Amino acid sequence: MNPAYSVILFTTASGAGYGLLALLAVFAAAGVLPASTWLGFVGIGLGVALVAVGLLSSTFHLGRPERAWRAFTQWRSSWLAREGVAAVATFVPIAVFGIGWVFLNDTSGAFAWAAAATAVMAFVTVCCTAMIYASLKTIRQWNNALTLPAYLVLGLATGALLLVLVSALFGVYRPAFATLAATLLVVGLALKIAYWRHIDTEQPRSTLGTATGLGRFGEVRLLEMPHTEENFIMREMGYAVARKHARRLRVVAGLALFVLPLILLALALWSGPASVLPLGALATLSAGLGVAVERWLFFAEATHLSMIYYGRTG
Repeated sequence: MNPAYSVILFTTASGAGYGLLALLAVFAAAGVLPASTWLGFVGIGLGVALVAVGLLSSTFHLGRPERAWRAFTQWRSSWLAREGVAAVATFVPIAVFGIGWVFLNDTSGAFAWAAAATAVMAFVTVCCTAMIYASLKTIRQWNNALTLPAYLVLGLATGALLLVLVSALFGVYRPAFATLAATLLVVGLALKIAYWRHIDTEQPRSTLGTATGLGRFGEVRLLEMPHTEENFIMREMGYAVARKHARRLRVVAGLALFVLPLILLALALWSGPASVLPLGALATLSAGLGVAVERWLFFAEATHLSMIYYGRTG
């Protein structure tokens, strides 16, 4: 599949934003984070900004962005529409929670319930985003049981790294934040290794024989290409990354997204609070680069079944 940069920005930025908002909501409602005006303003503001940038960037991939609002009407059958509805609905509890934290310095009572709703709706929205891809039976690399948990864990992991950074910036850092981020990164690494192994070893679900129904007569081969020039299907569905390049990029993603941040978090836990801010900043930057490469690979390695008719296996 064509790895559009707008969709890569959407899935990485919004995932980190929702992860940060969910963790802020849970820890603030539990009393772990103080009801400080500037902490709430910067933390919630950063999360909302990432979500907004991600959602807006997703419209750039549309042929007619001004008609994006029409997608909301298809929520009964479309995960894309459900994601849009959930994303908009999430801003309601975020607003209530933010007003309590920033303006009233109160994260208890009704504001704690708004925080809980924020965490739940962030979870639901990321699930809808993942299901946009996991529900597509025409793309075997996405249509598997690992896509949804990978989206959730990577969103929470990048959000947890941002939480470490923000909490260190305002002097409310706790070692539990770094431990949580490290745990999520370990789980994320395990999921990505399992995912890459799965898509490498799974056999194509369709061939020219099964697609045309002629397989019972013997091997079916392509005689001529369906088109003499590149068309929309070939541009959008026919992108392919060389296997050797994919392996190298997997190593880059693994090192930048998982290994280096884990080392930096371990150093922060070992050296104490004084070094958390610079180490957390480096871990966040590294993970940001790594998750962008990981998401690029997620699209580039996907094979649409329509490519069977152009001589590729599904």
